[in-house]
Amino acid sequence: MMKNWVDPEAKNEAQRYDNPIPSRTLILKTLETHNTPQSHAEFVDHFNLSDEKSIEALSHRLSAMVRDGQLGKEGLKFHVLADQPTYEATVYINNKGLGNAKIDGEKELLLPERELRLVFNGDRVKVRQTSVDRKGKGWGYIEEVLQHRVKQVIGTLKTHDGEYYIQPAAPNQHQPITLEKELVDHAKIKDGETIRVALDTYPTREEFATSHIVQSMADKADTEIIIPQTILEYGLPYEFPKEVVEEAERFKEPSAQETQGRVDLRDLPLVTIDGEDARDFDDAVYAEKRPGGGYRVVVAIADVSHYVKPEHPLDDEAQERGTSVYFPHFVLPMLPKALSNGLCSLNPHVDRLCMVCDLTLSRAGRVTGYEFYPSVMHSQARLTYTQVGRFFDGDSQAIPEDRGIRKSINTLFQLYQVLKTLRAERHAMEFETVETYMTFDELGGIKEILPRSRNDAHKLIEECMLLANVAAAEYSLKNDIPMLYRVHEPPEFSRIQKVRDFVKLLGLPFPEQPTQADYQAVIDATKDRIDATTIHAVLLRSMMQAYYGAKNAGHFGLAYEAYTHFTSPIRRYPDLLLHRAIKSHLKQKPYPVSGAELDNAGEHFSQTERRADEASRSVTSWLKCHYMQQHLGEEFIGHVSAVTEFGLFVTLKDLYVDGMMHVSQLGDDFFVFDAPTQSLVGQNRGQIFGLGDEIKIKVAGVNLEERKIDFVPVQQITHAGRTVRSRAPRVVTENNEKKKPSSYSKKKPAKKKPETKDKKKVKKKSKSNAKAKKD
Repeated sequence: MMKNWVDPEAKNEAQRYDNPIPSRTLILKTLETHNTPQSHAEFVDHFNLSDEKSIEALSHRLSAMVRDGQLGKEGLKFHVLADQPTYEATVYINNKGLGNAKIDGEKELLLPERELRLVFNGDRVKVRQTSVDRKGKGWGYIEEVLQHRVKQVIGTLKTHDGEYYIQPAAPNQHQPITLEKELVDHAKIKDGETIRVALDTYPTREEFATSHIVQSMADKADTEIIIPQTILEYGLPYEFPKEVVEEAERFKEPSAQETQGRVDLRDLPLVTIDGEDARDFDDAVYAEKRPGGGYRVVVAIADVSHYVKPEHPLDDEAQERGTSVYFPHFVLPMLPKALSNGLCSLNPHVDRLCMVCDLTLSRAGRVTGYEFYPSVMHSQARLTYTQVGRFFDGDSQAIPEDRGIRKSINTLFQLYQVLKTLRAERHAMEFETVETYMTFDELGGIKEILPRSRNDAHKLIEECMLLANVAAAEYSLKNDIPMLYRVHEPPEFSRIQKVRDFVKLLGLPFPEQPTQADYQAVIDATKDRIDATTIHAVLLRSMMQAYYGAKNAGHFGLAYEAYTHFTSPIRRYPDLLLHRAIKSHLKQKPYPVSGAELDNAGEHFSQTERRADEASRSVTSWLKCHYMQQHLGEEFIGHVSAVTEFGLFVTLKDLYVDGMMHVSQLGDDFFVFDAPTQSLVGQNRGQIFGLGDEIKIKVAGVNLEERKIDFVPVQQITHAGRTVRSRAPRVVTENNEKKKPSSYSKKKPAKKKPETKDKKKVKKKSKSNAKAKKD
């Protein structure tokens, strides 16, 4: 090979390689000289490379320079990176080990495997963009890890070449953590046992993290480990620091000095209405009819801001948590129990400090006025939804025989009937969905999964909370109070199109720019269908995710021009921020948070909410998988809840558990995915599987680690609401029964038939489960 370049790093390159290629320095200099992006092929021509090894080595070097943030890449072209701006971002890693950096208030950047070596899920980083791939997605390079949120990990002890390491569960499965052999021997831990470790050093791009043993969990049942393991894996703050607990426990019952200057509502028959299992009560309600017609509604909310002050340890910890996290049969609170279950809980028959939204409404339920003020109250009763529901149904003994309480409850019920009509008029969406709850055995495993019924008492309290939240948003807008809105934007065009194609097949109109009324029209037209929940799930999937933002953009789902969260400061920090802002306005004092600081707060609390939701879903999915292990080989009836190219997702009727049926299990046919009808169509025998179809399935496999359940079909019962005759291929053949059920990560394509060459093929999808290696 004739070299036509002079490399300033020639000596170093010659020492490292028998057949040197252009150094990084020379590549950068060449790009600067050309002053235009170059492709790999153009570099090959420029440097007159001819042997395959050199050409391939140059390709690897260019990729490495992009990876290390020295070059940028758009499409096939490489370019010198100008001084790229850096951004603060949060790292999110999914169960497949793929990660991205979500930039505060902006886009997200995908992170290559080498960058993920530095981080755990939830870490805060400083990142800059290095390239844009062919799909237009940006890729990032981590300049610095600003905050490691994972401090401890629960995982399985494993060995490799005589070295010990901990294998965490998802989402940090990509990040093995090393452990010294002496520590393992001293603790007498065996390979394969579950242990809890604390991190001593964090990983680099070349080295794994190191740790020491905190606790052996070999004697714990899996169901006892999953919640603490998930808390650690998601970096959720789980222990209150000593100074935080001490600060919370220093507060005493409200004194005369603390109640001075507050509106005294202690004689008003305010009551709390919550679930039987509620431990904290942050809202109380009262209603009365006004002279001349109309209503007065008082919504009293715990005054958490009186106790949690800015720049105190208690506030710092609450900000970090952002929200309480609700797991099945366990709560990770935002505030210590001394406050959340004590002074900030509107417990019955004790004085409590509160913030009040005092509303007046017309006979027709229109809000005609409201005011906000700090108050002191005395809850007259702790009622449950079940009690109040029974009272509405005619059981006069269901609630206390207190004239004031009963009169208020009856007035609230009358007002609810009016508000329900207004809700329908503004077309707030009411999807047909099934909420479930679980009962547990002594080891924390699921005993039963049961549907949760919502009675008029639930809906009444919901309407009262909506009144207060909307009034708080309008009050803040009217008075220019800087605060965080609860924003729910209209669906994106691409999502609308998918819904539109599907709704058309139901024979219903759906415009290109749908309003809430258009969504509600579909909901109303389909609510009595047997497949209503499935149809409504399609509509729900088109919705955007709600978030907290300093700029009002309305709430599409609830059909409000402005909406915020005022009613739950015990468990949501944005509500606490709003209370402080309203108090500052009432006292004509400077607002505690505004401007860019408020923008950052919105992003942070949106992230803590997502983190909490993901952790809770992860535990719930794991528990359902654990539960279904007891039912391997059993048959159930389910309905198709989603259709993809690679198969069907089925929700079991009586268990409310979701599983997957791979396309290869659907019978001896070649199935094509039809997107508009959301169905899989057999090309030879004409069998069709679509949304809402009833299917008898057999539980074929459970993957606890990936939270996945595999079903195989036994018989298709209905399609499009019509009974399907029991004939082949609708009944699984003996050969199909003997097939090993495929998991999501090992999908097999259906057999290809010559006559379908021009059809859309069902493509095989695969993924690698290999651990990240630091080489």
